[in-house]
Parts: sequence; C-alpha cells; structure tokens
Amino acid sequence: MKPILEIKNLHAKVGDKEILKGINLTVYPGEIHAIMGPNGAGKSTLANVLAGKPGYEVTEGEILFKGKNLLEMEPHERAQAGLFLGFQYPVEIPGVSMINFMKAAVDAKRQAEGKEPMSPGEFLKFYREKMKETGLPEKLQKRNVNEGFSGGEKKRNEIFQMALLQPDLAVLDETDSGLDIDALKAVAEGVRKLHTPENAQLIITHYQRLLDYIKPDYVHVMYDGKIVKSGGPELAEKLEKEGYKWLMEISMNNE
Repeated sequence: MKPILEIKNLHAKVGDKEILKGINLTVYPGEIHAIMGPNGAGKSTLANVLAGKPGYEVTEGEILFKGKNLLEMEPHERAQAGLFLGFQYPVEIPGVSMINFMKAAVDAKRQAEGKEPMSPGEFLKFYREKMKETGLPEKLQKRNVNEGFSGGEKKRNEIFQMALLQPDLAVLDETDSGLDIDALKAVAEGVRKLHTPENAQLIITHYQRLLDYIKPDYVHVMYDGKIVKSGGPELAEKLEKEGYKWLMEISMNNE
C-alpha cells in the first residue's frame, strides 16, 4: 500500500523565523493521526504549509501527496487533488450562499478529476444526503457561508463541506477550539462518519478530549518545530495527565 502523505525532513520559516525544523511523517490510507503539542510548537504552521498558505517558506525537505510533489502545486490544485484543510477559525463569506459556494467547489474538483459537473438536480440530491449524513441543521444552509454562525456552527459546517468534497486527506487544525461539549461531540461524530479505509485524517489538537471521541491510530507530539515523540492513544493520555514539561528533556536528548 502506498502512503497518502510523506513528509521528509521538512523545514519551513515565516519571515526570518524558522518554525519547522525537520518534520518526518508518513500517513497511509485508513489511518487517523493526531498531532499534539504546546502553543508555538509549529502545529498550525505544518497545516498551513500543507495547504500552501502564502507567507510560509519551505527551506528544506519535501512533501509527497499521493506520490506527487505537493510543494509544486498551487493551493487550489492541492484541494482539487484531494487535500482538505479545516481551519482553526473558519471565515465568513457575506453574500455567497452555501449551496452555490459548494456547487462551485465540488464541480472544480470533479473537473480536475476529468469528470463532468453535476447537474443542479444531482447536486441538490447529493447536498441533502450529506446534510443528513453529517446532521447539519437545515437552518444553517439558508444563510450565507458561515455568516452569523457560532463557533460550533462554523466547525459543523466545515465537516459538512468535507463530506461534500470527499478528500483523500483531511487536515483538521484545532477543530475542537472554542467548542462546548455538545458541539464537540457533534463535530467528532461527523468526522468519524467520514473516515473510510480509503482516506486518512490528520487531527491537530491541544487537548486529549477530542481524541476521546475520535480514536487515532497514532499520536505525535510536536515541540520546538519537531516531532519528538510518537505512539498510540496512550500518549495523548500521558500528555493530559503530565502536561508538556517533560518534552523539553526529550527534545534536548534528540538534538
């Protein structure tokens, strides 16, 4: 089986500041990986580099996505190839209806795959199926994209978008940020439903609580721009009990 994602010795900076200092990570189809670590460890920088966000410069290393050089792709090409980024703070898009926004996104992905656009009737049926699958309240779809949504509603809407786009790799950057327990459970349930043996998920989080609902196969701990420890779900439990102070010693021993 070939990996969906291969990150090899990845270094990246913002301005003159080096943030990522040699990331190595391999993700196969069917796997769920969690990345944890304290503020400033480089977790969101990794997500932004994967998505191709401007302002981040890769200075060394490579990223292969389904065997192709991800760093040679523009952000929209990465999305069309099957990479999805769930934002920590989803933005509002006033004046753009949700259904028109997602019709354009789905058709663009289909076009990149050499498929014909969906007819309006086909898309509406598909759209409603995914609303039901993810449990998204219909009232949210009568508004413009994220306009007037609470934090939890924005995150649930992103899971719905993920369901429509059916990515090969979903990178969820602190999806649990700002969620109460009910919203957290709803988002986690949506993520679980969308996981298949053919796709993979990379979940970035500060806290073990999200991983109580989404069981990862692997947990990686980032500290000072590197992955300093990898293990199973028990590693997240250790972090919850002991915090991140012990990472400094591990990081120094790895240097």
